[in-house]
Amino acid sequence: MVKQERAARTRETLMQAAAEFFDRDGYGTTTLSRISKAAGISMGALTFHFPTKDDLADAVQVRGGTITRDALDRVAVDPDRPLRVLVGVTLELARLLEKEAIVRAAARLTRERRSTSADWPATWLPTVERLLESATGHDLRQGIDPKAVQALVVHLLTGAEAQIRCATSGARDPSESAESQLSDIWHVVLRGVADGTRTQGRGEDELVS
Repeated sequence: MVKQERAARTRETLMQAAAEFFDRDGYGTTTLSRISKAAGISMGALTFHFPTKDDLADAVQVRGGTITRDALDRVAVDPDRPLRVLVGVTLELARLLEKEAIVRAAARLTRERRSTSADWPATWLPTVERLLESATGHDLRQGIDPKAVQALVVHLLTGAEAQIRCATSGARDPSESAESQLSDIWHVVLRGVADGTRTQGRGEDELVS
């Protein structure tokens, strides 16, 4: 039992160290030797648990996906206000991206390792789709295409991740959290930005042309 616990701790330490490198530097430039040194674990022990860099990256992506699914399971469910729940889901995802290097690594590895099956968006897109399906006929305004809202969610989270990376690299003031910024954006989106008193007689197509 003690040996199994020690092995589990070693794997966890290696995954956390790898996540930091994959998140910051990407898959291509990260090496097992750098991970081994940062984790304070010998190369022999590393390759015993993860024979290749692909194996280690797979493990990081799986762990990032598990953390994401577990977090979304804790988001409050309100069957009468699925759109509100959707906003909460995106805020939780932004929080995870900001706080968990292993989640950010999973998101980046998804883009950089096309052949992998551990796709980070696949851990939350089904939830988004389900909520939008429920929102149709409930709190989603009539005439709004759920697919357009889904695309908006993807863009918002992509933007949140990009801003987080700017903050961690020192290119942006990190004083305001990504979750807080995304909340402000949702207030704008849900209220709309066009002044109806000034746009009467002008179609939506004209406003965005």
